[in-house]
Amino acid sequence: MTVQELPGATAAYRPTPPPAWKPRTDPAPLLPDPEPYRVLGTDAAAGADPELLLRLYAELVRGRRYNAQATALTKQGRLAVYPSSTGQEACEVAAALALEERDWLFPSYRDTLAAVARGLDPVQALTLLRGDWHTGYDPREHRIAPLCTPLATQLPHAVGLAHAARLKGDDVVALAMVGDGGTSEGDFHEALNFAAVWQAPVVFLVQNNGFAISVPLAKQTAAPSLAHKAVGYGMPGRLVDGNDAAAVHEVLRDALARARRGGGPTLIEAVTYRIDAHTNADDATRYRGESEVEAWRAHDPIRLLERELTERGLLDEDGIRAAADASETMAADLRERMNADPVLDPMDLFAHVYAEQTSQLREQAAQLRAELDAEGEAR
Repeated sequence: MTVQELPGATAAYRPTPPPAWKPRTDPAPLLPDPEPYRVLGTDAAAGADPELLLRLYAELVRGRRYNAQATALTKQGRLAVYPSSTGQEACEVAAALALEERDWLFPSYRDTLAAVARGLDPVQALTLLRGDWHTGYDPREHRIAPLCTPLATQLPHAVGLAHAARLKGDDVVALAMVGDGGTSEGDFHEALNFAAVWQAPVVFLVQNNGFAISVPLAKQTAAPSLAHKAVGYGMPGRLVDGNDAAAVHEVLRDALARARRGGGPTLIEAVTYRIDAHTNADDATRYRGESEVEAWRAHDPIRLLERELTERGLLDEDGIRAAADASETMAADLRERMNADPVLDPMDLFAHVYAEQTSQLREQAAQLRAELDAEGEAR
């Protein structure tokens, strides 16, 4: 039965909100610009800090080599899997360099490069993907949460840490990274809602690389952009060229500063592209053409920044060679250390799960210890 069919209802009746209803937030300032923000190749580049640009460049070159070396290690059996971020290095590096030392980074499984750029040992960053430990480093020491394999589950964790830090009066901001595929998970929406309601000091960086494994973005959402999703939760959305390292750094820096001074969360969509396959187990040729990949190679983040630096006289052939040599030194060290067989203790399965082991864990540990002892005696 409709309202018009209720006894006594008139055909002219139209239900409306009470007179006191009004939008909680003016949506206009929250909407992203229609085009991704850019710095390189625009007038804004003249105001960019030369020292920062050179540091970004050195990290981009090192990151590209890191991705290539880690991918090679999977083919040699030294890594179980590696999700390369080749083509997305500007997002990874800018995220690491925009953070203060006291801030926290919440990476996804594809963000090993961001962790390395933040100062994490490259071998420790690969420990999870090698299958040795759940996490190869102390998250508290490095202010880097464990690399997150389940999609988007790191986002509510980031909100919780940021909210707790604010309640304690700590001057800390959390930066949570996620891919476009992760925006289709419930954790993404729950995290944004809690963050906005609590005005938590957290920044969400979505690396829109075009595909959730083989699913293109157009089959995930009909929104004008992923950044537009921010307005539904009451936070600003920003759209940025994810291959422009200077632009990504600037947008992140502004959002982090806003969060730190109590302005609440920001959702940033960085439009980029995954040049390599999803992982070494994926055949990307089954769902995209080479012409598409080549078009994005022409918008390579290293070449974009290198062109800007050389045109401004900040980088010459010697500088380019020095960055390449430094990256080769890193790759050689990574190869040597990853080629050494790790010494693993099966009992570590039960370490660092709970502060105090549960009865079930103690029972399982005792069972494994008995089996290992019996195996040793049999030898």
